[in-house]
Amino acid sequence: MTEPDDEQQHVGHEAETPDVDDRLVSEAERIAEALVFASAQPVSEAFIAERVARGIDIPAIMQKLKADYAMRGVNLVQVDGAWAFRTAADLSFVIRRDESEVRKLSRAALEVLAIIAYHQPVTRAEIEDIRGVQTSKGTLDVLMEAGWVRFRGRRRTPGRPVTLGTTRDFLDHFGLEELRDLPGLEELKGAGLLSGRIPANFNIPSPLMSDELTEDEDPITQLDLEELGILPPSGSSD
Repeated sequence: MTEPDDEQQHVGHEAETPDVDDRLVSEAERIAEALVFASAQPVSEAFIAERVARGIDIPAIMQKLKADYAMRGVNLVQVDGAWAFRTAADLSFVIRRDESEVRKLSRAALEVLAIIAYHQPVTRAEIEDIRGVQTSKGTLDVLMEAGWVRFRGRRRTPGRPVTLGTTRDFLDHFGLEELRDLPGLEELKGAGLLSGRIPANFNIPSPLMSDELTEDEDPITQLDLEELGILPPSGSSD
């Protein structure tokens, strides 16, 4: 029997490689699917990448899974760069029928939430300036308890006021992949959420596309959290 020449050996090796790669990709898909399914929170691509074979194209895998679930009762959706399974939008009425009634937000809370979403990073004083009325602490507390609003940082201005922004849970709850998916002026008018007689110079700012602090913000420290009453003072007994 003659030995295969170098060219034949090379061709044979290349023919086997795709099978190995396919198995790795298939296994990575199963792992990614399991990780997202088992998590109560959206799962980042970095988290998935740490648990599969090196060199796997995670974004491509997630897009394939998204397509696989597109016509099913649950969909794979992207939320702020992370992934989660959610009930298909056209079936949400079936689920909500059996859910306990969720307390509705007050008009003031909705206004404050909208201002934070579109104007973040924004301070309480800036919210009050936009609304033209004082904002109660209870209104902000409701939004924070819902997990939709968070402290971002502290503004580099006298008094160092706290800046506010939305959270990933906010995007998840309202079915948004990212802040750029917030409705624009024409969409809000079409939905009847804005009057047809709004001022000519009225505009909605483009939402911030990044969670990174801006140039005029400092990060929140543990001392800041203690001052805001979120953490007990250091050294205090339980």
